[in-house]
Amino acid sequence: MSVWLSHHSYAFALALKRLVRTPFASLLSIAVIGITLSLPAGIYMLLGNLQVFSGQVSGAPQLSLFLASDASRDEVAQIGSRLKRHPQVASFQFVPKDSALQQLKQSSGLADVVDSLAQNPLPDAFVINARSAAPEALELLRAELQQWPKIEHIQLDSAWAKRLDALLSLGRMVVSMLAVLLSFALVAVTFNTIRLQILTQRDEIEVSKLIGATNGFIRRPFLYFGATQGMAGGGAAWLIIALGVHLIDGPLADLAQLYTFDFHLYYLSPEDSVSLLLFSTWLGWLGAWLSVASHLWQIEPK
Repeated sequence: MSVWLSHHSYAFALALKRLVRTPFASLLSIAVIGITLSLPAGIYMLLGNLQVFSGQVSGAPQLSLFLASDASRDEVAQIGSRLKRHPQVASFQFVPKDSALQQLKQSSGLADVVDSLAQNPLPDAFVINARSAAPEALELLRAELQQWPKIEHIQLDSAWAKRLDALLSLGRMVVSMLAVLLSFALVAVTFNTIRLQILTQRDEIEVSKLIGATNGFIRRPFLYFGATQGMAGGGAAWLIIALGVHLIDGPLADLAQLYTFDFHLYYLSPEDSVSLLLFSTWLGWLGAWLSVASHLWQIEPK
């Protein structure tokens, strides 16, 4: 166990020494990785902020339950009790038909027409705030409530929810495609960096093999170099995103206040930050492994 630890400690120290030995090239590679990763990660963060902001603007998704004209007070009370116990209902409000007619009279400018009516044509209604804004959940809730007795019609205000869900799905697809394409680019960058290191250290590798060094022993520092460079690039991407949020948040909050909104950008969550670092580390390791696997076997002592 101690031999295994000493070998890995030596490989890691050698990788750090190679990074420090060429500071300008190392910083340039780390900056390229950071800028490249900050694009999909930044868009992903903006999509999350957009979802939070849309929830603040649009409020909870609502369903309007219109009751049958012959629904009695007991039946209305029973429906209210069932809504209160329903797990998918966040809150609800009962709107009597007399109140609805009075609101129509005051807001529509049709007071003369309303006064001329022989009887109130509006039904009693419940306005429900659902817990989930997902279109599928809203449709399931609507279908369930439609089966209740004395429910004449249900109006689902889900157009905005469907548009938002489609927009966010498109955004996630764009982020996924961008992340895949840029990941290939970063693997290529690490691949080429390790290839150049192998070529410049060809004589050293040949001597190491002559004295009995295994391919695993020779390969290990290159893998640590790629992983360390990738992790540093992920850290640079996180710093770029954090700096961007810090610079944009103030002016964006001032703009939102002009429209009576209280809105602030959120930074990457701890889980997303760790995922970014792990993903960048894996990309660096993968590029190094591919490069070593492609070129190390070609070097044999003469």
